[in-house]
Amino acid sequence: MNSRVTPGSLVRHPDRPDWGLGQVQSVIGDRVTVNFEHAGKQLINARIVGLEIADERRPPRDGA
Repeated sequence: MNSRVTPGSLVRHPDRPDWGLGQVQSVIGDRVTVNFEHAGKQLINARIVGLEIADERRPPRDGA
């Protein structure tokens, strides 16, 4: 997991750009709870999904 992912971090799910921007709510071991703007609260297994730290200066990869 990206060690920069901490509560309050803004992230994107690499496989679900439609979920939009998410804010990390908690990190407990490999479990990361993220509140996404279009998908609500999601529990992410960081061993499986590498969340991307959002760079607000850059648009999402899909151009949305």
